[in-house]
Amino acid sequence: MEITRFLLGDGPKRVAPFSHAVRAGDFLFVTGQMPTEPTDNTRCVPGGIEAQTHQVIANLKAVLAGCGADWNRTIMARIYLTEFARDYAAMNAIWEKSFPEGGLPARTTVGVTGLALGALVEVDLIVAL
Repeated sequence: MEITRFLLGDGPKRVAPFSHAVRAGDFLFVTGQMPTEPTDNTRCVPGGIEAQTHQVIANLKAVLAGCGADWNRTIMARIYLTEFARDYAAMNAIWEKSFPEGGLPARTTVGVTGLALGALVEVDLIVAL
C-alpha cells in the first residue's frame, strides 16, 4: 500500500510536529485540527464553542482541499471537547449543518481534560478518496 504524507504550506499552521494528513490506499487520515486562524497558530479564535467549531471545520476543509479530498466523503470523525456537558449541544448544532441531509459520518465525541492552546474543540477525520 502506498502512503503519502501531506505537509501543506498553505494549510492551517501546525501547532505541533505532524503531517496535516496521511493518505493510505483509498483513505485520508486528517490530523486533529484546532480552532486557530489559518495563519496564526499561537491562539484560538475568540467567541466560545460556536466560533471555535466553525473555525475547526474551516481548517479541516482547508486541509482536505489541499489534499484534493472532499468534506462530504468524510466517513469517520473524532471530536474532542474540554467542556463536554456545556458545549456538546452547541457543537452538535453546527456539526450537523456542515453536512448535507443524510450525509453525516460515523462519529465519536470524547470529553477531555485539555487541548493544545486551551482550545475548546478539536476534530480529526478519516475520509474516503
